[in-house]
Amino acid sequence: MDGGTAGGLLVIGDVVTDVVAVHGTPVATGTDTEADIVLRPGGSGANTASWAAHLGAPTALLSRVGYDSSEWHTNELVKAGVRPLLSVDSDHPTAVVIAMVDRTGERSMLTNRGAGGRISPADWSPSMLDGIRHLHLSGYTFFADQGLQLARNVMAEAAGRGVSISIDPASTGPLRAFGVERFLRESVPAGLVIPNRDEALLLSGAAAPERAAELLSRRYGTAVVKLGPGGAIAAVDGRIVATAEALPSEAVDSTGAGDAFAAGYLTARLSGAGEGAALRAGCRAGADCVALVGGRPRYGLQLNHLYPIHTD
Repeated sequence: MDGGTAGGLLVIGDVVTDVVAVHGTPVATGTDTEADIVLRPGGSGANTASWAAHLGAPTALLSRVGYDSSEWHTNELVKAGVRPLLSVDSDHPTAVVIAMVDRTGERSMLTNRGAGGRISPADWSPSMLDGIRHLHLSGYTFFADQGLQLARNVMAEAAGRGVSISIDPASTGPLRAFGVERFLRESVPAGLVIPNRDEALLLSGAAAPERAAELLSRRYGTAVVKLGPGGAIAAVDGRIVATAEALPSEAVDSTGAGDAFAAGYLTARLSGAGEGAALRAGCRAGADCVALVGGRPRYGLQLNHLYPIHTD
């Protein structure tokens, strides 16, 4: 499980089995609601890594998967061009998310973090940073004690090597449960934070995303706030430096759109793009993602192809 990806990106975050149910009418309590249901490989960290590799960045992913579907998830990452650095948990299944997607593309989720919630320093080797230029962590890694210790260790090692660090705060619910001030304190080694609008408002206490970007950039150095259909904002050292509009796209499923945006932005920055160009690259990747069911780029498969699981 050791060894880096020369000149590239290391992502740390969840691998998830996504069950995506797209329903045209509201979910009816106590009875059936008709829906198109598909199985997809997902997870915020794995989605970001897959889009980054799809966009041309040498990318590795550190994660923990379960005994039930480790082979399938490993194969899907390899197909996407990601170098998988995966531990297999013999006692717990891979994380599962049931995503219910309405006619607007908005989703509600039921989540079991499974093996992903048990990632720990034992899954880490410092050699995983060999040749890495940028480390990106999913905020979900912080929300369990062992994952938090892993994040601390990896960020300290990355900072010591001069590797730049970014954080995706993950989701407002877990952030509130973890504690906003605690999250800000634990993630301080990062020089870049990439929240969505709601996460940015929560973390900053601001009433508007522009002000949130300014405040967060004073703490981290750079803050990139994802606004969905409203595009994105970048602030550096307390000042808005770039904005980008969202690209037109038929919204089928918003799953993974923020992960794809982060991948587009980071890949562009690794290639030397400025903030404006990087924001536009993030918006392009997000638009590509919402046009698909699931949070990953496709590899020549039909939109509603049902992925098989070959369990171990």
